Amino acid sequence: MDKHAGPLLREWRQRRRLSQLDLAIAANVSSRHLSFVETGRSRPTSEMILHLAEHLDVPLRDRNALLLAGGYAPAYPERGLAGPELTAVRHALQRVLAGHEPYPAVVVNRWWELVDANAAIEIFTKTAAPELLQPPVNVLRLSLHPDGMAPRIVNLPQWRAHLLARLHRQAQATGDPRLAGLHDELAAYPGGEAGRPPATDVVVPLRYRAGNTELSFLSISAVVGTPMDITVSELAIESFYPADETTAAALDRPRRSFLPNDRCRPPTPSPHCPLVVATSVTTVRSA
Repeated sequence: MDKHAGPLLREWRQRRRLSQLDLAIAANVSSRHLSFVETGRSRPTSEMILHLAEHLDVPLRDRNALLLAGGYAPAYPERGLAGPELTAVRHALQRVLAGHEPYPAVVVNRWWELVDANAAIEIFTKTAAPELLQPPVNVLRLSLHPDGMAPRIVNLPQWRAHLLARLHRQAQATGDPRLAGLHDELAAYPGGEAGRPPATDVVVPLRYRAGNTELSFLSISAVVGTPMDITVSELAIESFYPADETTAAALDRPRRSFLPNDRCRPPTPSPHCPLVVATSVTTVRSA
């Protein structure tokens, strides 16, 4: 039997490690009423569901699920990124990607599926097995799969541990079974155990062999602010920056042997530059 809104709200409260009193104080509702809502003794209004969901930082997709469980219509649309309503967002993302060149950058959705990328992403995809580049491309699978980037990642144990920890936190925070399943899949890939990073490191870099050059990157994640559409709320930009002068110099050369000469653009993306391959897509996420 499907759960009602009250028990689902309780699950979200427990996921956020809040007591009923904590949430009642933060949301300015009585703890007695909150208890009645969670146990099903009181049917919450749609406004109360959204009010509590806001204080619990529930993703928009899951707020709609709460509303449906309460017997109400969804409040947030989920439009395709290629649709006219999201033209401004799509163009803004493309400007960010183009402006980040010659450094790699991607746009991913909630499940780490590739939505868009700039041409510099070929640094990472050039030697990957073709099946890993078939849409929808999962960038975490591409990173850690033995036929993907993994053989060229110099510090694979450390980078693998970083990605798995990040994915685990995301799965825990959202309760999303797809993310939990992805974590279990990736954790089963070989990669070694991570030791303690050097005391001089301020971030965990991605150290990657591109041809005869070892490149070192740090990553920064960002999202679209104040989204009111599910697709937009689940988009994130993952941008890679040089972590040392050697990498900056290698990527800033006018001719780079491991980068394409031209951007590939839809509607004819190549396997190494798969732009806009997923249109069904939280907080700035630290990398």
